Amino acid sequence: MRATIRDTEALKAVSPVALSAYALAAGWSKVETYGDHSDVYAARGRPEIILPRTERLGDYADVVSRLIEIFSDAAETDELSLYRDLVTADRDVIRVRAAENGDGAVAVNDGLDLLRGARDLLLAAACSLRHPRPLYRADSNREAAKHVQRIRLGQTEQSSFTVTLVTPMVAPPMQSSFTGDWRSEDDPIERRMTRRLTDALGTARTAIEQTVSGTGDAFFDAFGQGVSANLCEALVTLIEPFPSLDISVTWARTLPRWTARETIRFGRTDAPILREAARSFRNREPQPDARVFGIVQRLKRDEAETDGNITLRASIDGRNQSVTALLEQFDYERAIRAHQAKAPIVMEGDLERVGQRWRLLNARVVDIILNEDEAEDG
Repeated sequence: MRATIRDTEALKAVSPVALSAYALAAGWSKVETYGDHSDVYAARGRPEIILPRTERLGDYADVVSRLIEIFSDAAETDELSLYRDLVTADRDVIRVRAAENGDGAVAVNDGLDLLRGARDLLLAAACSLRHPRPLYRADSNREAAKHVQRIRLGQTEQSSFTVTLVTPMVAPPMQSSFTGDWRSEDDPIERRMTRRLTDALGTARTAIEQTVSGTGDAFFDAFGQGVSANLCEALVTLIEPFPSLDISVTWARTLPRWTARETIRFGRTDAPILREAARSFRNREPQPDARVFGIVQRLKRDEAETDGNITLRASIDGRNQSVTALLEQFDYERAIRAHQAKAPIVMEGDLERVGQRWRLLNARVVDIILNEDEAEDG
């Protein structure tokens, strides 16, 4: 049974660039212009069609309705399904699909967690575009938050609980991109964000499997591909309530990739590994303005240098640890005085874990705890 779409506003929601992208992907090719605002497309064994280049035509909705009829006949699908493909043909679509529970319904709190987790996944991917890091602090990247704010919730789907996220329009490449000089770095921001998301999810999936097989450091360099504590925690939120969870991206036809759709699957048993990976990432992120108390063990400075390196024996998380720091001349000389007096020293900086070692970045000496009968010069 044919279900004809009559809503004028719904028909106008299909952009000219979406019509063109769909027609090209379905096998039509542009053969000539038609009037001032349209083009003629042809395909072997299919009717010739006229595609508008602008929606500012008085009968635009009628034109789209007729094209939907032709496209649905060619694809041997119903018009409603064809319309859903068309209305997002110029956008990347991310779907977070929970394992089916018979009627496709989920508990209210689980549904809210799916929405929050999907948003947090996108935010983690957007944050990693500029400076990949193991951890992103709240409100640390306003530009990424603005990109996520432009994402829209799409229509739900039958027979499953699916969160659908739709990007803004992914513009087609400019003519110069057909010369062979096109690079993925030239993609519009909408595409770079969804591409980073799929790269990060694929890397996380591989790291999980390597961890299961005994590779303990599988996540160690994964943040360079967009995997972070934030992304791992968002995945934990998403997958824990369900036996399995599929995250897929359907790429905009305006900027096609080698596959029309990519899907990554996670299961509930992945959650503990992702939670531990998130904890590891958090431990590797520098703790800003940390205060360290300890004893200077080693000092090292080249003869031609005024700055010097020190090693401090300090308590970190209740355990004695070695902490290295590079100090400017004034602070280094204070560290020498503390070492000579065997006096504890208080330092501040950004505390960073590197493997099994600790390092204090932007370090400065705050105080030297001298005996009462000693006095510090300067």
